[in-house]
Parts: sequence; structure tokens; C-alpha cells
Amino acid sequence: MKLAIDYRAEYCYGRKVGLSPHVVRLFPRDALQARVVALNFATNSSGTIHWRHDLFDNVVAHCFYPREEDHLLYTLRAEIAIEVLNPFGFLLDSRALQWPAEYTERERKFLSSFLATEDGADLPPALRPMPGCEMVGALVAMNQWIHANIAYERREDGDAHTPKDTLRLRRGACRDTAVLLAAALRAEGQAARLVSGYLWESSSDSAERKADSALHAWTEVFLPGAGWVGLDPSNGVLVDHHYIATAVGLDSADIAPVSGLYFGKEAVPGTLTASLGITRA
Repeated sequence: MKLAIDYRAEYCYGRKVGLSPHVVRLFPRDALQARVVALNFATNSSGTIHWRHDLFDNVVAHCFYPREEDHLLYTLRAEIAIEVLNPFGFLLDSRALQWPAEYTERERKFLSSFLATEDGADLPPALRPMPGCEMVGALVAMNQWIHANIAYERREDGDAHTPKDTLRLRRGACRDTAVLLAAALRAEGQAARLVSGYLWESSSDSAERKADSALHAWTEVFLPGAGWVGLDPSNGVLVDHHYIATAVGLDSADIAPVSGLYFGKEAVPGTLTASLGITRA
């Protein structure tokens, strides 16, 4: 099947402001279940777009604005060929069948940034599986515990909450629960990274998904034999073909859809209006 993604975001300011270079990470990554067929991206007519691959091999647009503007506009249309993906359709090496997975010295060297030590002392027992338990069952239980115990809230902007704050508040946006799950995995010696992208729902799917047909964030864990396996704690499920990744990274700043600043001698009032449509192409 083919999907069409149409995204539009416009920032309007109370007066003209200077704009820093902006980094845009809205572009689908080619993957086993998703292949980019066509892509069209635009910003203000005065802007210049430089296409690059970042540290994590994400396709990013660096946008430069030479003059002051009273608005900032981004439009994107992408067509994606989608293949059905069974989220449990992977085979694990013997060293990943039980919790925790054991990495080779070579894997550990490559994954060292995603294995950064996290303090797990404040984590609830449900996010600290017993050594020797079955791997997939442990991951499913952790993912579903966050889904059942952290209420979902939509928060359009702002940094992700710390895992400690998310546990204290017992609520969070998708980026908050993704950060929490990644921290729990790292605290247990498992390599984890954050992912941002799109979540869509087929007409035959009656399940209610948080952040459906919207920008979304989730977590991936590296399992020997399977590679990077996606977990969505906002919905308590493993990632399948309904998830289209746009960026992966170590922390939430690495996967932010848009990063940039405006310059002014004083605060300037502004508004953001955004729309996203994901339909059969």
C-alpha cells in the first residue's frame, strides 16, 4: 500500500524577528516496512535549505533565513510505500533469549552511547525485570506497565520530562514515556535509543491509539539477532508498520521535529498552527 503524508506548520510572530538556522527532522527514514517514494518540502521563500545526514544518519534539512520574518512556514508532502510488519516477527540470538541480553565486546563498543549508565534506584520494580526471565515477556511487561500507569497527555512543545518527574506526575506526553522507557532499559544494561515519527491508523483498525495520525515518539532497544526493536509505551505495544520513523537519537533533542530560535531584544508573542494528514495515496 502507499500512504501520503501532508504536514503543515506555521509560526506567526507579533512582529518581524531574526531567525537562527533551523533544523527540521520530518522526513521518513527508509526501513524494512517503509520506503520513501516521493518527497516535497518547502519553507519561507527567503529561506535556503541544505540537506544533510546527521550523526545518526537521519535525513535533516538545515534552513537558513537571511532576513527578518513575521512568520515561519514548513510544508511537507511525502509518499511512502508500506509493507505489513509483524512486530513479533524476529529471531533472537541465544544470548538475548533471557533478560538481560548479553552484548559482545564489539557490540558494546559500538553501542556505548546508547548504554550510558542510568540511575535505576528510583525505578519501580515493574521496570526492573528479574534476571533470567524471558526477554520478550520482560519487554512487553515494562512497556505495558508504563502504558497502564502513566496517563497520556498531549503537550505540543517543551523539553521532555525527566524519568523521575514522569513517575512523580504519573502522566506524560509520548516523548516523556519514551524517555522513561529508554532510561529503564539503560539502567538494566540494555542499549536503547529514542525515535520520532508518524503514527497512522488503517480504516480496518478499530484500536484507539494515542497520538494517532500525529507526530509521535517511541523507544527502540537493541537485541542481538533482531537488531533495533521498537516499543511504544504510550500505547503499550510493539512497533509495527503503523509507525513511520523520521529520526533516531540518544536523547529528545536529537529527534525534535523542528529545532531553532528567534532573536529579539524582548519577548515576542507568537502562535503555532499545525496540521497533519495521513491518507492512502
